[in-house]
Amino acid sequence: MHGSEASVNYTGPKYVLVAGGVISGIGKGLTASSLGVLLKACGWRVTSIKIDPYINVDAGTMSPLEHGEVFVLDDGGEADLDLGNYERFLDIRLTRMNNITTGKIFQQVIERERRGDYLGKTVQVVPHVTDAIQEWIQTVAEVPVDDSGLPPEICVIELGGTVGDIESMPFIEALRQLQYNLGASNFCSVFVSLVPEVVGEQKTKPTQHGVKNFASLGLSPALIVCRSERPLAPETRKKLGLFCQVPPEAVVSVKNVGNTYRIPMMLQEQGVTNQLIKQLRLSWRLPTQLARWNRMALTAESATSEVHIVLVGKYTGLTDAYVSVVRALQHASMATSRKLKLSWIESTDLHANTDDAGSPQRQENGVSATQSSVKESAMKLLQSADGILVPGGFGDRGSEGKIN
Repeated sequence: MHGSEASVNYTGPKYVLVAGGVISGIGKGLTASSLGVLLKACGWRVTSIKIDPYINVDAGTMSPLEHGEVFVLDDGGEADLDLGNYERFLDIRLTRMNNITTGKIFQQVIERERRGDYLGKTVQVVPHVTDAIQEWIQTVAEVPVDDSGLPPEICVIELGGTVGDIESMPFIEALRQLQYNLGASNFCSVFVSLVPEVVGEQKTKPTQHGVKNFASLGLSPALIVCRSERPLAPETRKKLGLFCQVPPEAVVSVKNVGNTYRIPMMLQEQGVTNQLIKQLRLSWRLPTQLARWNRMALTAESATSEVHIVLVGKYTGLTDAYVSVVRALQHASMATSRKLKLSWIESTDLHANTDDAGSPQRQENGVSATQSSVKESAMKLLQSADGILVPGGFGDRGSEGKIN
């Protein structure tokens, strides 16, 4: 069963796929979370799945400096940091099954082959790997994730990496087949792209090529979310609509903002909820529960009394390594109507002083500095703080600085 026939008879959850082009790290996770917020604000039960095309089974053995924090789920699963965003934005509880990796899929397929489940057939990417991906997605999409205990009605899937990457091809094909099997009214593709600005002009070519590549793989986006320094100009939106084969109102502008909790409101103001309802043929609803999000964003923006927290860690070279800790501090600041000022100290900067003559040289803001002078400036920063937070870490490096 497929196509229009599937649309009529299908009664399971509907799917929203969020993929990205041009560059990675463009904000697909926040976009997926924000779309989930809009749908949940309308009263639908929402779950999320993150697909990571790497061969690692999970993120547990990956360096925080390379991949950001490892988010630990209620069942002990070690997952990508985006699952933390989903839980915070949607107020849901996910499991390790909500994070799909190439490693998990290959492991499952090989175990089945060893047991003889494929009855002696040659095991191939298509159909065996792609079938395993679809089966995993459809099973997880129906697992309750909130206090209602009822199965979700909509599943938001984020495809990590960039469309066109060789490692994501099996997932793209599996998602194309899933869309074909369920019918267009049960599956909505969203493409997140970058619109760079050169000499004052917003450039559309990267997005055009990204969408063309996405469509050539069988997944034409119904919605294009454009990241940019400033709001899209009307002519930019019109041009993208024309060359990417979508109505201009389906081209959405998400400019850089200091408060990420503003993003759901930005999407709502541009009619994204209506676009999703139309594409998925949902019953008409208004996001009436979005009011509390607006209040939370206003609280964060209107706070004037500052609280200064210093975070001492060993992975400060990448702030995503502590994203959950930072979000917890932001939530606490909002709850107390304070404006968070967060400073970072690399824990090795607080190691015991050695002789200046024997102190290692390092670059600090482009200037060579001895360990003793670096420690002195770090100590001054500590003394100016209202509070100090020392998160956990692995290995010996930086431990002495944390204790000091």
